Amino acid sequence: MTPLWTAVGFVVNTALLYAMTRRLIGIPVGWFRTLVVAIILTSGMSRFLILTSEGLGLPTQADALSGRDGIVVGLVFVLITAWGVALGVGALVLLEAVLPTGAVPSLLDVVRDLPARRRRSVRYGQFTAIAVRHGLGGFLRAGSRPPDESERALLGRRLRLAFTDAGVTFVKLGQMLATRVDLVGTDLARELGRLQSDNRAEDWTQIEATLRDELGEDWRAQFASFDEVPLAAASVGQVHRAVLTDGTPVVAKVQRASAAQQVRADLDILVRMARWLDRTTDWGPTLGVRSLVAGFAASLEEELDYRVEAANAAGVAASTGQGSESPVRVPATYPALSSARVLVMEEVHGTPLSRPGAADHLDAATRTRLADALLGSVMAQVLQTGVFHADLHAGNVLLEDRPEGSRIALLDFGAVGRLDRTAREAIGRLLYAVDRGDAVGAVDALCDVLDPPPELDDRALEREVGAVITRVQGGVAGTSTIFGDLFTMVVRHGFTVPPQIAAAFRALGALEGTLTVLNPDIDIIVAARAAGADHIGTRLRPGQLRATLEEQLVHMVPILQRLPRRLDGIAATIQGGDAQLRLRWLSHPEDRAFITGVVHHLVITTLAAVLAICGVVLMVADGGPALTPTLGLLPVLGSTLFLFAFVLGARALALVFRSSR
Repeated sequence: MTPLWTAVGFVVNTALLYAMTRRLIGIPVGWFRTLVVAIILTSGMSRFLILTSEGLGLPTQADALSGRDGIVVGLVFVLITAWGVALGVGALVLLEAVLPTGAVPSLLDVVRDLPARRRRSVRYGQFTAIAVRHGLGGFLRAGSRPPDESERALLGRRLRLAFTDAGVTFVKLGQMLATRVDLVGTDLARELGRLQSDNRAEDWTQIEATLRDELGEDWRAQFASFDEVPLAAASVGQVHRAVLTDGTPVVAKVQRASAAQQVRADLDILVRMARWLDRTTDWGPTLGVRSLVAGFAASLEEELDYRVEAANAAGVAASTGQGSESPVRVPATYPALSSARVLVMEEVHGTPLSRPGAADHLDAATRTRLADALLGSVMAQVLQTGVFHADLHAGNVLLEDRPEGSRIALLDFGAVGRLDRTAREAIGRLLYAVDRGDAVGAVDALCDVLDPPPELDDRALEREVGAVITRVQGGVAGTSTIFGDLFTMVVRHGFTVPPQIAAAFRALGALEGTLTVLNPDIDIIVAARAAGADHIGTRLRPGQLRATLEEQLVHMVPILQRLPRRLDGIAATIQGGDAQLRLRWLSHPEDRAFITGVVHHLVITTLAAVLAICGVVLMVADGGPALTPTLGLLPVLGSTLFLFAFVLGARALALVFRSSR
């Protein structure tokens, strides 16, 4: 063949391969592998055509072709080309089965991603060194089993130290895992709950650059003074004292210049690690690491935007009361002076309850009053407004000592949960049922607030919940264990715990330690049960009950108005003998799609088998018209039918591979 014919053959082969694989086979094959297969076929097809022509006794030179020989050579050329394309299609199908398109990045993507790959490699090395140093290598090994109860406390300590060394993203990951008692267990969650981040202050020039970028070049004109020495420094940001031009003392929370970039880089690595753990370990799929990390990434991205924190503070403030006599309050924010990386809030003078002896000077009555007020505020957030502070550890609760009486101020609204009305009412009914010893009511509330499995054994769950309630009410077990016991129980029964519900129980769990600092004798579960009972009681008061009934009636009135007409129509149809009962099989689109797919598989497989059998029979048959002295018409027809069978078989395999993925 001349170079021109070779080039034409290459273009034709490439176009046919691409069209047949995309249209007929139904696989979105990449261009690169299509070109590679086309080059191989083009280089071999011309030589194979010459050898075939010589074997059939046909001329191989174009000027020697004439009459019937030219027609036969053309037919052989078309048939060989078709078989070459079919073999290429088969090769591409096998490549897609072994290595799907997109599984290996393109050369351009590799070159573009080299700096990020280098950073990830360095970070992976750091993570590996930290994990090995703290004895976590065995849990990360491929095929490692989930830790049993006796190992979880030790694993929790090792993880806490490793997360502390790994930096801000992993500290916050550990804090999030501490809230999922239902997944990691009580011992591991307790250890991870002790995670706190402590960082060196960032250089003032970088802080000033952030202030200038966020508030403008004249940012200093908006403050009478701004203290360059930070009041506190954390991993994401640090806090500076300042005074507004009207003399109001405030604090400015300024995000570190590299915080967002570092967090997003670590989140990218975390997502990749979650995929790897889900694929290589036994405990990865059990814990649902991929969904956990995805939810954590979304939450942490939200925490990086201080405007969200300002909105969270406003939401929590709505349920606490902001009067001067309110025992629990939220510091005011200044939206005009705040942005995504700067948050200006009212300065609160007080002592964090995490400081040793912070509440020792208070008398018993004040301790009880403040503890009850804080618990009541959180229960109001959870049960009434649905916007609640999800991280009320002692460091986020400030004790303000004033001449007119001590009070509580809440800090750090980066982690705030939100519950819809259905979830709030279900949690209230759960607490009310526990207070009354009603196991059936508690199970109903759990089924409303969680996602029960289809095969749930209601009676078995009721018996177990009743046993837990009886132990608590009888004083056999500590009341502080009821949430952990219930979580362990529902997970064992196959419930799925939504993240916001887990955050609500996390808030109550974190609150328990804070309340014991104020009042060591308080029983949070007893008080929470009472709050739940008060909440249900409030909804059953005549005024509230009337409002609820009126709301339900508004939804029912249109239905009631249409009901007589529909009943009359049904009665008339039955009386006239025209009533019919129709069952619509496969009414759901997914069911129809499944049946359609099965039928397609059967039709394609049957056609491929029939064509293959017919092709083989024709190719081995004797007699029939002869195209050349050595080539009969029947073998040509047989090979053509077998070609169609091959293509259909490739399509059937492609559908199988795609459905399995």
